Order: sequence, then C-alpha cells, then structure tokens
Amino acid sequence: MASFYLIFYLIFFFLTPFSADLKQIQGEDEPYVGVNIGTDVSNMLPPSDLVSFLQLQNINHVRIYDVDPNLLKALAHTKIRVIIGVPNNQLIAIGSSNATAASWVDRNVAAFYPETDIIAIAVGDEVLTTVPSTAPVLLPAIESIYSALVATNLHNDIKVSTPHSASLILDPFPPSQAFFNTSMSQFLVPIVKFLSKTKSPLMMNLYPYYVFMENKGVVPLDNALFKPLTPSKEMVDPNTLLHYMNVYDAMIDSAYFSMKNLNVTDVVVLVSETGWPSKGDSKEPYATIDNSDTYNSNLIKHVFDRTGTPFHPEITSSAYVYELFNEDLRSTPLSEANWGLFYGNTTPVYLLHVSGSGTFLANDTTNKTYCVAMDGIDTKTLQTALDWACGPGRANCSEIQPGEPCYQPNNVKNHASYAFDSYYQMEGQAPDSCDFKGVAMLTTSDPSHGSCVFPGSKREGNSAPEVVNSTQVASEACSNPSRLLSSLVDSHVISLCTFSISLLFFQLVLWH
Repeated sequence: MASFYLIFYLIFFFLTPFSADLKQIQGEDEPYVGVNIGTDVSNMLPPSDLVSFLQLQNINHVRIYDVDPNLLKALAHTKIRVIIGVPNNQLIAIGSSNATAASWVDRNVAAFYPETDIIAIAVGDEVLTTVPSTAPVLLPAIESIYSALVATNLHNDIKVSTPHSASLILDPFPPSQAFFNTSMSQFLVPIVKFLSKTKSPLMMNLYPYYVFMENKGVVPLDNALFKPLTPSKEMVDPNTLLHYMNVYDAMIDSAYFSMKNLNVTDVVVLVSETGWPSKGDSKEPYATIDNSDTYNSNLIKHVFDRTGTPFHPEITSSAYVYELFNEDLRSTPLSEANWGLFYGNTTPVYLLHVSGSGTFLANDTTNKTYCVAMDGIDTKTLQTALDWACGPGRANCSEIQPGEPCYQPNNVKNHASYAFDSYYQMEGQAPDSCDFKGVAMLTTSDPSHGSCVFPGSKREGNSAPEVVNSTQVASEACSNPSRLLSSLVDSHVISLCTFSISLLFFQLVLWH
C-alpha cells in the first residue's frame, strides 16, 4: 500500500503542471511583510507623523483602504511601497465609466507616482462575498482602472487586483480538493484570467484565527499559530501526501489548487490581510495578547524564512498584517477593535518576537526574552540539563545556591530556569542557545520573582550580570567543609561537586 501511495504521489508530482513562471512573475523582489492601515482610530496620527512612525518601525510596505492625498504626499521619497484601494462604494461609478476610472487614476495615482512608490491598486475589498450585488461591475472596474494605467504608461509598474475572502474557496482542506464557489464562477473566472494576462497577484485575506474558531477540536491551536507539531498532529493531504505544518500554508495552497482547477497556474498569491486579535469577548477566549503575539511573530519569521508552501516551495507569498493600529472606533464584537500591533498613540499592544527576521518592526523583543524550563518535563531530565548548564555550559549558577536570592523555591524547575536563562543571556540570546535538548523555551514574560532577578532582567536594566564561573562555585563549596555541609541538602550542588571532582581527577591523570 505504501508503494502505491508513493507511485501515486510521483505521478501527481510530475504530471501536475507546476509553473516555473511563478518565480519569474514574482520577480527579483524578496518576500516581504507589510501592514494594513485602518483609520477607525481615535486621534489618528497626522500623515507626516504617521510616516515618521512607519520609518521608525522599519515598515516598508503598507496597504491603505482609500486614498488620502495628504498621506500619499507624506510618503513621497520615503521608499515605502504602497497599495492603495478603491472603496466598494466607488465601484459602480468606476465600473460604469472609463472616463471616471481615468479621472480616478489621474487624481489618485499619476498625481503622486513615482515620488510615492505605489505598487498596486486593490479594486474593492471582498466584493464577491460581502457585497455580491456589486459583483457584475467588479471586473469592469478592474479593467477600467487597468486601461487608465495603460493610457498613462504605468501598467507595467502598478498591478491591479482585488482582495478576496477565504470563504470564496469551498472545501479548503485538503487543499488539493479546494475550489472556488461555483456560484461566483461567472465573475471569478474572468478575473483570474485577467490576473494571469497582466501578471498581477491573486489577493487573498487569510485568517487562520477564523479557521480555528470554526473548527475547534479538529484544528489544533498550535497548528493555527505556526507552533511546532508532532508528526501525529500534522495535517496530511491524502491526495498529494503533502504535509501541512500550519493552517496558513494550507490556506494559501487551497487558493493555488482553486486556480489550478480553472487551468491557471501562473498567478502568485499575495496575502493582503492576515492576523490574530489580541482581545475578545467571552465568545472569543482565544483572542489573547499571547496568541496574537505568537501568530504575528511566527508569521513574520515564516515569510522571511522563504520556505514557500508544500505545494509551491519555490515561491513565498508576501503578507500584510492586519493591522497597524487597534481601531477603537469599531463596533462589536470586541475583537473587531483589537487586531492592531499598536494602540492609536503608537504604544505597542505587545512586543513582537521577531529576532533574526531582519530589521522589520523596531518593537522587537530581542533584548527582552528569557529562557526558562518547559512545563511538564520530568525532574530527572531537567536535572541533567541543569547540571550541564552549571557545569560545561559555564552558566552563572551562584544565585541558586542555598541562602542566595534565587534558591527559593527550592526545586529543579526553578533552578533550571535560572541556569538556562543565564546561559542564554551569556550566549547573546542566540535562538539555538535556549534548547537544552528540548526542555527549555523562550518567553517574553519576566520570570524574576521577589528578590530573585533573572539575568535577562539585569541585562534590561543595563547592569551587566555578574559573571561567575559555576565550576569555581562548586569547587569552593567542595573545598570548604562548612559550606559543603550546608549545601548537602541541595542535590544541585552535590551534582556540581561530583562534576568538579571528576574534572580534577581527569586533570591529575593528564598531569601524570
């Protein structure tokens, strides 16, 4: 049976018309992460201050839902790339008149380009699923905008597309069975053909949050948050045998397979919206700061890792995080007002952990992370890791000795957490220095307690942690009978003594 599946997969792989054109269509640009900017915000920043904030945060790609002339002027000469939008309420006018479309492009595009780097126009937003009555004018509006760009010779520099809701795709998992809603085929098929003809992206608003909420008990939370999965929890497409480690990639591939069913294989998916709310009402218990931080941090790293998707590993979709600011003027449910990375006053809602993902977003917690012991690890395994950290790892373990500030609570997990964090900070917070064979994890929550200040906290306070050779600490305890006697109750010191004595014996053997 296994050989049958292997043969089936190989046949599928080689006969499926993977398009080498996808990489060429994306061009030389590396995949990027941008942000959506909504304006339902109390005391919205003036355009000049908003642009300064974007530059401070190293945000180089933004999508706005309307055209604000003052903002477009402020973005001039900044190298920030912009997707501008045609609001849904303007589609009928633009789709019914080429002259109206030409006027719109002259007023909102040609007047600012190239000083302001407009890279695309999003015509409408989720029109086919939210305002289906406008569906008949969507393609005419897209074509009219494109024709106006051709007339001004901007069609090669500025792409034209329209963002779609993920709900437009039916039977999305497994991805190989996905297809666009056939009731919208008369509108959607010519739109996808237009995108292929003009080498424009398929814009998709993809929210694993909603997939998880609608399928609790079926879709694991970790799968929606990009967290590592055990093989038993991976989603496997039975038709292709492709393994999906996260919901996000599965949603992108469902779009690719849906286009493939229309015989279109040369259109790149651009994720025009994605994110996770940081606060919700009683019906949304998973809308939390921790989950929002985890999703967006992992999303950013996922895009910059450039691993593509299981179906198209050669192409990585760029993504726009929804959204820059919490839109506090939004109505219920509560989560509607809590998708932002920042509050309207530019204070971060939480500190993203995007270490190693370039300079995107200055509110990185690279210098505010701690390494601690995981929950649920057995004491013996933790003890082994602790012994290594305080011995060969040369972590500073003086603070967890009897009578010292971090000795209490006197348990292996507490002592291991301190030792792990000491080693992690000593190694410059290198991501692979917080592993200890899978028993440690990174956290943005300060584990300090009472008078016990963890090394990461000392670093934040700009007071360098005391560097003490833990082997020397153990040697001192072993050579000082009174200290050794007071330390015998602590198995950690005994382990260090054992290590120190073994090391001394090994040195004597070498000497002789």
